Amino acid sequence: MDGTVKAKVTPKDFFLWLGAMVALYVSATSLILLIHQYITYFFPSPLDYGDIYSGTFRFAIASLVVFFPLYILLTRMVHQDIRKVPEKKELWVRKWLVVITLFIAGLTIAGDLVALVNTFLNGELTTRFILKVLVILVVLGAIFWYYLEELRGKWEREEKTSKGLAVIVTLIVLATVIGGFFIIGSPQSQRSLRLDQQRISDLQNIQYQLTYYWQQKQKLPVRVSELEDPLVGFFAPTDPESGLSYRYESTGDKSFKLCANFSLPSPETPKGAVVHLTYPAQESWEHGEGEQCFDRTIDPEFFPTIKPGPRF
Repeated sequence: MDGTVKAKVTPKDFFLWLGAMVALYVSATSLILLIHQYITYFFPSPLDYGDIYSGTFRFAIASLVVFFPLYILLTRMVHQDIRKVPEKKELWVRKWLVVITLFIAGLTIAGDLVALVNTFLNGELTTRFILKVLVILVVLGAIFWYYLEELRGKWEREEKTSKGLAVIVTLIVLATVIGGFFIIGSPQSQRSLRLDQQRISDLQNIQYQLTYYWQQKQKLPVRVSELEDPLVGFFAPTDPESGLSYRYESTGDKSFKLCANFSLPSPETPKGAVVHLTYPAQESWEHGEGEQCFDRTIDPEFFPTIKPGPRF
């Protein structure tokens, strides 16, 4: 018997360490994902599709805003616990979770390097790919180094260094999150963008009904309300924000005009990216801010007259 007192794992210890590791994994994944979106944005590919950024940006930012502060808090708590009770350095939950983290980080780094070499040998190495690989290597390399020093007890011994490192990482994450808003815009602008997309969708629906009406009757209605038909489930949509009807005007036998009041100009498509937003044929629905009108002419060759079928 050496007289050494071994600390027992309490439910608090278990969930503090487990929570810290889960928060770490989510934060690291979200940070890598967010920086990858920056790289995708600034180094576009012809294979990209229009609005590929905002959804991923929002998810990564939301995850970082929630999980990164949680990670900092839980990590600080477990370190304070060890400073008060040094025996807690030997807790099995601490050793196992730290070693598992080192294993996952090391394995991912190795896999990342394999992917890099394989892509190089295939002759498909691009600046964008290299940057994304480097991001993974840097983030996971930093995690590997940090938890290797964790096993050696560095952060419990050097509290000032631990706090300084936490401040540096927090500033990096904060700058990354704030930068995302310059690309995707504020929550208010995102709401306005979704409203504008709904307006485009409504106008497309009306346009489809007008074309079908012309195919059936070889004329255009005077008012949009004439298109309404409970049997097919069509009712003239209204502006999702104001509730007002969209403006429609027949300008000829086969031509008409549709107007809506937009909150924002059409989102710009990054250079080199293919346009493919939530509404099709986006190039024909580009608009500025405020009331915008779209002139349309029905081409009988594309939309031939629909003759009524025989009656029995």
